Amino acid sequence: MKKTPLLNSEISAVISKMGHTDSIAIGDSGLPIPDETKRIDLALIKDIPGFIDTLKAVLLELQTEEAVIAVETEEINPKIYEEIKECLKDVKINFVSHEQLKVMLKQCKAVIRTGEQTPYANIILKSGVVF
Repeated sequence: MKKTPLLNSEISAVISKMGHTDSIAIGDSGLPIPDETKRIDLALIKDIPGFIDTLKAVLLELQTEEAVIAVETEEINPKIYEEIKECLKDVKINFVSHEQLKVMLKQCKAVIRTGEQTPYANIILKSGVVF
């Protein structure tokens, strides 16, 4: 059995194949995922699993160097924005428009779809290195 806390095999497999600066996204249930990007669908019902719980689980396994969120998040969903900052601690956060974030999803190794149903609960995480 796996020793690290993350139990989802699809997420774990994607993370294990990521190199420096590769990216993975976590999104709310309404985030449009490009057809060419792997979809890991965790959504069960409204808000389960939630965005922040999913982010915390991914951060247990992914060495994160940088994050990208929509500039709209801070204004429209300040609660999620504050929780993101708390989860990321010293990780650099870059801001782009929500439209640009959606375009960037094409470059992600995968997008994890949660059951979250609050606006702008989306993030792209860029992989760092452990050395």
